[in-house]
Amino acid sequence: MTTPLRRSAVAACALTLLTAAAGRAQTPQTSQTPQPPLALVQLQHQPAAPTVVTLQDALARAKANDNQLQASVADAQSAHEDRTQAKAAMLPSLSFTTQYLGNQANGVNPNGRFVSLDGVNMYRAWGVLHQELNANTVTLAPYHKAEAAEAAAQARLQIAQLGLAVTVTKSYYALVTAQRKYATAQQAAQEAQRFYEMSQQQQRLGQVAQSDVVKAEISFQQQQQNDQEAMLAMDNARLMLAVMLFPTLDENFTVVDDLSSAPSLPAFADVQAMAEKGNPDLRAADEALRAAGEDVSAAKNAFWPSLVFDGVYGIEANEFALHSAVAAQPELGILPNLGYFVTVNLSVPIWDWGNLRSKLTQSRTREQQARVELTHAQRQVIANLYSFYNEALTARASVDNTRRVADLAAESLRLTNLRYQAGESTALEVVDAQATLVQARDAYDDAEARYRLALAELQTVTGSF
Repeated sequence: MTTPLRRSAVAACALTLLTAAAGRAQTPQTSQTPQPPLALVQLQHQPAAPTVVTLQDALARAKANDNQLQASVADAQSAHEDRTQAKAAMLPSLSFTTQYLGNQANGVNPNGRFVSLDGVNMYRAWGVLHQELNANTVTLAPYHKAEAAEAAAQARLQIAQLGLAVTVTKSYYALVTAQRKYATAQQAAQEAQRFYEMSQQQQRLGQVAQSDVVKAEISFQQQQQNDQEAMLAMDNARLMLAVMLFPTLDENFTVVDDLSSAPSLPAFADVQAMAEKGNPDLRAADEALRAAGEDVSAAKNAFWPSLVFDGVYGIEANEFALHSAVAAQPELGILPNLGYFVTVNLSVPIWDWGNLRSKLTQSRTREQQARVELTHAQRQVIANLYSFYNEALTARASVDNTRRVADLAAESLRLTNLRYQAGESTALEVVDAQATLVQARDAYDDAEARYRLALAELQTVTGSF
């Protein structure tokens, strides 16, 4: 070989060695010390066994602690007392009153200075029977109004209960799915770590390139971060549910994972019948319209005369006794004091500067508004019925589909790992199969929670089933 050729060969070898050295110098270090697990700050509680909470337990606890629901309960109780008071107002009332009337004497007239009295001292002890008779007493309009208002309040209470059930169901299964996703993230992180270690081992044996190790480490780091994010989401979901369930904030509880045992969806004909019979929104609007109609009747009845009857039985004497002498006529001797008198008062409205007419117009306006709200509620219930039922149908189909996809993703990862070990697939395919499995399992968990929430929303239209 000639000298120029030797020099060219030496230069080429030197360039190759320099390039390899530079490549090794630029290759990132893949081995590192594992990071310690993330420790979140949590509430302090007494060491004890965690409380096991089912969905029904969660609903019962939330009903006892939810302020909005308790406000609806108070409104319903108040409406019941209004009906009781409206009924009592139409019935006769009986009362007892005792009085002493002192009259200034003038030294001449034994009756004293006030002509309305027959002595210096006057004592009254009366049992009073009072009854007011008017058009409202006959038509029972105030009572019927209070009765309708109570029924509307009870319907609104049921609306609040069903709405709370949706909120609790959403938070309850948010925690369940967060726990599942955390378990999936942990499993994915372990799988990524195993693949990372396997790629390092094969790289040391010269079976795979350095790029496979880099790709495996990237996947491992990403899965570790996903694991931490899943743990944070689970802790936040637990806190949100704890706020609803416990009077004092407490995270020491566990929830029962019953996502896979969801009830079946009834046929649409059955759901439609339940909505027509037991929808609380329609019942509340209908009772509100009935109350407004009774209010119009009461406003009309105010134009009619009213009769007030007061019957008194007791004593009105110069001495607090059953028998005594009359101060103005002592010559009559001792006389009985017990007796009665009756007052009947007839009132006829003639002129009040348009007050009664204004109240009637006002009540008719409220009745018209209640009628509009009823028709709107009817339309909204029909729309919600179809929307919520179709959502439940779609959610149920999604559960079946995502379950199949999750099974296929698990099988795909298994086969891809075997192919990689045999040298027939790349690291990119393994990482992609791992990510696909995580996404498929999370989608399946979300689909099951979506179906549960769809059933709860459907029951806001139909009532519980």
